[in-house]
Amino acid sequence: MDYVLSHTTPQHDYLRRLERAAHLHLLRPAMQSGHLQGSLLRMLTALIRPQRVLEIGTFSGYATLSIASALPTGGRIVTFEVNDEQEEFTRPWLEGSPWADKVEFVIGDALELLPQRTETYQMAFIDGNKRDYAAYYDLVLPRIDAGGLLIFDNTLWSGRAADPSYHDAQTLGIRAFNDRAATDPRVETLILPLRDGLTLLRKK
Repeated sequence: MDYVLSHTTPQHDYLRRLERAAHLHLLRPAMQSGHLQGSLLRMLTALIRPQRVLEIGTFSGYATLSIASALPTGGRIVTFEVNDEQEEFTRPWLEGSPWADKVEFVIGDALELLPQRTETYQMAFIDGNKRDYAAYYDLVLPRIDAGGLLIFDNTLWSGRAADPSYHDAQTLGIRAFNDRAATDPRVETLILPLRDGLTLLRKK
């Protein structure tokens, strides 16, 4: 991994400081996307050039800002975080970033709040409650424009998604989403074995 990171474009200094702060102040800092995954999200954003991006599961805001840093002029990302205790850490980092004008930070459950919104999106990054992955998929896919990209994180779940001996709610939620996405004719699906598994879905 050190070799991979040393041959990847260095992370922006603001993201480096955010990653460090998360390790100092958050209980599970490994949950944030980090340099490698953040670089992929930034590159995908730069290639797709979406005007509207949806994120479910903000956590530290690292992925949010990685995406925001590559948005075109006028582009926006709306990000939902269900854990209101996260706001004290995350909001200052989002609002103090060089890309603050491209970010809308919403505290609340996306399953309840997103249906109240009318906009569609060209890209979505889903990293919320793993038990709800299938519900997120059903909610978000109709709101993605044709040709748009959905990205789901943690879809290998440390190998548990492919291990039938695991039956906990989070593993079952990820497994249900993986099975549905793999057989849905509305999308093209690719699981990348990056970190904990990253699923890319292109809406046809």
